[in-house]
Amino acid sequence: MDRVSKSDRSKIMSRIRSKNTKPELRLRGALHKAGLRFRVQTKDLPGTPDISIKKYKIIIDVRGCFWHGHEKCRDGHIPKTNSKFWIEKISRNKKRDLLNEEKIKSLGYKHFVIWECDIRKPEVLLKEVKKIKKHVVALRKPSLRQ
Repeated sequence: MDRVSKSDRSKIMSRIRSKNTKPELRLRGALHKAGLRFRVQTKDLPGTPDISIKKYKIIIDVRGCFWHGHEKCRDGHIPKTNSKFWIEKISRNKKRDLLNEEKIKSLGYKHFVIWECDIRKPEVLLKEVKKIKKHVVALRKPSLRQ
């Protein structure tokens, strides 16, 4: 049974945003600090990815553990109230994620997925940012000034 009324739950859920979330802002700050420049919510790419670096054909998606059914996380569970609805909703989200990932890869992009729970851990966030930066450095053309 839900601890809050149906109308209160509706108000809470209506306030959840799909862009400029705390995990996204934290990741964007870390990427910027690492010297990486990027675009957000690129509408001309499949799925409107959270972060893109078109120059190096990189897409970074920040996935909410609850909304995308992160199985390795405590937040990736199905609520006990209205569970049929949530199973279907999260299943659709996962299918859409896979379809968008296939489209992005077919365009030649490297796709990174970073989970909300990983962004909360500074050491894991730093590791993910280093992985992305390493990929960018590998793609850069050698400097002519050497």
